[in-house]
Amino acid sequence: MDAQPGRRERKKAATRKAISNAATELFLERGFDNVSIREIADKADVSPTTVFAHFPQKEALVFDEDDEQRDELVAAVRDRAEGTSILQALHAHYRAGLLEHGDRDDQVKRFWALVDSTPALSEYAQRMWIRYEDALAQAIADDRGIPEPTDEQRAFSRFALQVQNLIAESPRPFDMLDASFAILERGWLER
Repeated sequence: MDAQPGRRERKKAATRKAISNAATELFLERGFDNVSIREIADKADVSPTTVFAHFPQKEALVFDEDDEQRDELVAAVRDRAEGTSILQALHAHYRAGLLEHGDRDDQVKRFWALVDSTPALSEYAQRMWIRYEDALAQAIADDRGIPEPTDEQRAFSRFALQVQNLIAESPRPFDMLDASFAILERGWLER
């Protein structure tokens, strides 16, 4: 009995990923506005209804790992090793992400170029980023034992999240990562 729901969930996740991969491939080839949901469904071998069952709007197809990324970001703060600062934990989290993506740097740059050149995707990304900012600021507040984030914690969260944009645009992402966190470390005292 227990194996059945696990299999079902794995199948749903695989379908969701296949849809997102098909959409991203088509968007990168032809542009976001030049691809229909029908074409995405056909490429992923599903119905348009299935596409919308997994993604409430077309823009969400591009950001299929939105919730997972937010949860991983919060976990980097919440689950960090004792003696590790929030800044160090976030730096390590971003570094691990860069290492994981390794040879996909060109693909990542093409992805962000698509987002930047498509107003609907840029707006969606900004809304997504605000949710990340709220979640990160709340994780910091929780870590400090306070119910709501302070203005300083919110500002730090915004700055720390912008490092990802700098990394994506840089020809030397690891250097940009280290430089960004060096500035954050000198300019922000955790309290």
